[in-house]
Amino acid sequence: MSKKDQSFSPDAGLEHGINLLHQVSFETENLPKKCPNSGIGELKTLDLLAPHVLGRAARLDRSDVLAHMDPPTPWITWVAALWNASLNQNLLHPATSPFAIDAEKLVIEWLTPFFGMNGGHMCSGSTLANLTSLWAARDAVGIKRVVASKASHLSIKKSARILGLTYEEIPTNSKGQIDSEQLKNISDACLVLTAGTTATGSIDSLKLAGQAKWTHVDAAWAGPLCLSPTHAHLLEGIEKADSVSVSAHKWFFQPKDSALVMFRDLKKANSAISFGGGYLTSSNIGVQGSRGAAAIPLLATLIAWGRDGLVQRIDRTMLMAAKLAEKLSNKKRVALWALPTTGVTVFRPLTCSTDELQKRLPEGMFSTCILDDENWLRSVAANPLADIDEIISIIDDEIYGIIPNHTHI
Repeated sequence: MSKKDQSFSPDAGLEHGINLLHQVSFETENLPKKCPNSGIGELKTLDLLAPHVLGRAARLDRSDVLAHMDPPTPWITWVAALWNASLNQNLLHPATSPFAIDAEKLVIEWLTPFFGMNGGHMCSGSTLANLTSLWAARDAVGIKRVVASKASHLSIKKSARILGLTYEEIPTNSKGQIDSEQLKNISDACLVLTAGTTATGSIDSLKLAGQAKWTHVDAAWAGPLCLSPTHAHLLEGIEKADSVSVSAHKWFFQPKDSALVMFRDLKKANSAISFGGGYLTSSNIGVQGSRGAAAIPLLATLIAWGRDGLVQRIDRTMLMAAKLAEKLSNKKRVALWALPTTGVTVFRPLTCSTDELQKRLPEGMFSTCILDDENWLRSVAANPLADIDEIISIIDDEIYGIIPNHTHI
């Protein structure tokens, strides 16, 4: 090995890795069953891993994919993520990450006003964002119980258990929202409202925000609609919450793991979730200690696209969902659960089982969910590259293809 370890000097290695991104087909080789004593070198390793990492992955940018709340990512985030990996900055230590810290502050300053919040920070996913918010609620105002709907994300119940808080689950109404008529006295509780439930995309009534001792809005999915002049009204009332979480790796089109936790009273919240140490030059805020510069890919995206570019892509996916629902509602052999509120369309065939139809459709086109003990197909409009006309055509062919002597409706 030369004086300068070439493993830290990429040279042509990065170009080779980028070229593999464009490769269409791969032949896989078995990976070592045990940790190898001798390495095979970087380029051979990339050739070995590419068929597994790239060839065996779901392609979220396919024109027929609308299955999950996981969008394709813009290439500018790949570059920013590569920069981050090469620098390995730690936001826990300002000396190692002066710009990364500034980038996060800037992103938070840009985005929090859309939610009526006045500050916050980024973390690795909305599960941590929700945990952080409930932690702040417990230690800042002394809440001892968490109240959320049956359709709330499992991270809410997990967070309550971690924090030693009583968890109360409220039934949902026919729209998939928390049933406000089932809410009793919540003046001493943390009320969690969901803006975009996982299964159906429903938004709890945000008129309830501010009625509990602390209100947290889990807006992991639908939160970015606040930036859209066309759809921001759907989240009216979110500004009355005490905290809001948003998953940046959903409708902000960021790589995993990236989320925002925001507070209306930042000083009160931070005083409850901050710790210091002799080795720290500034307080450690939130659950995570060491964490990377997730704000830099988001900052790059916001600068490259602007608010208008981001909203254009979100609105495009909302239109896809509306068109899909309109077509499905006109088909006699399909049951539509409800018109989509936040780009999530749930339906099932009436002439065959949901599982049978799912097997006939391209992998990744739709996912499934269980509602009222029935299995439904679920479409999530997270992919702005999807071709909704192609998807509708495939549904037509497969639904009516199952039925002999059919006539299209």
